[in-house]
Amino acid sequence: MPERNGSTIYGEEANNAMNRASERISEAADTVRGKAQEFGHRAADRVNESREPAAQGLENAAAVIHRRAEALPGGDRVQSIAHATADKLTSTANYLRSHQLNDVVADVQTAVKRNPGQSLIAAVFVGFLAGRMFRRD
Repeated sequence: MPERNGSTIYGEEANNAMNRASERISEAADTVRGKAQEFGHRAADRVNESREPAAQGLENAAAVIHRRAEALPGGDRVQSIAHATADKLTSTANYLRSHQLNDVVADVQTAVKRNPGQSLIAAVFVGFLAGRMFRRD
């Protein structure tokens, strides 16, 4: 009989120790989760802050394209395409100014799902342009 009481005591101590460990793990997980959410919010805030400079950059590029379109070789068709491209850049700038990050992400996801091939081509083109911009030797 004393062994049974002893094993019951040890069993309770083991349960208590496991409960304390479980609580500590849960608290640590909550802390990590909170830090991750805080980091995500800060990152989203930074992206939202960069929307205006990005929009301004798109508008500047559109203005340059409009100014230089008439000097492009290829006639009216090429000039028309250049002006249409510049107009799209201006529309994109306006879109960036008027939409929050979550809206932009959702719209991009929808567009990629609807047009995966075109999205891949656009991503390659943007990557190429970004590479050329950053590789100015």
